[in-house]
Amino acid sequence: MLKAILTTLAGAAISATLFVSSFAAGVDVNATSTGLALRGYDPVAYFTNGKPTPGDFQITAEYDGATYRFSSEENKAAFVADPEAFAPAYGGYCAFGTAMGFKFDGDPELWRIVDNKLYLNLAPGIQKRWEADRANLIVAADTNWTTIEDKTPAELQAQ
Repeated sequence: MLKAILTTLAGAAISATLFVSSFAAGVDVNATSTGLALRGYDPVAYFTNGKPTPGDFQITAEYDGATYRFSSEENKAAFVADPEAFAPAYGGYCAFGTAMGFKFDGDPELWRIVDNKLYLNLAPGIQKRWEADRANLIVAADTNWTTIEDKTPAELQAQ
């Protein structure tokens, strides 16, 4: 079962030509090579607008070594006041992948807020599987994150 899941994850990553960051922000945040988190989407807007909203390149804040963009100064102020409340779980890596002990790119368009926490997933099929057992997978991911947070995706895949 685990091998099938990992094959699905790897296939989704390859077929969607998604990539994992080059870690300008550090290994605990999924960011682009320039350090942009959430591919430029506004993390606060998920909570206030209920949907992914592109941020403005002129309205930014730094957190955990990454740059976050915001669609308004109000959203930026809310984030700066409490970044932990709005930053995505697992640094924006795929929640399902984290539950399996790996770091895969999280797609800002594939998201869910659970218990006031933003979670991302890699691909629609992965999101569906995560939704089917969300509570257990969040527990597994929370546990795994404590040991994988400081490792690169390549280190985890080599194990």
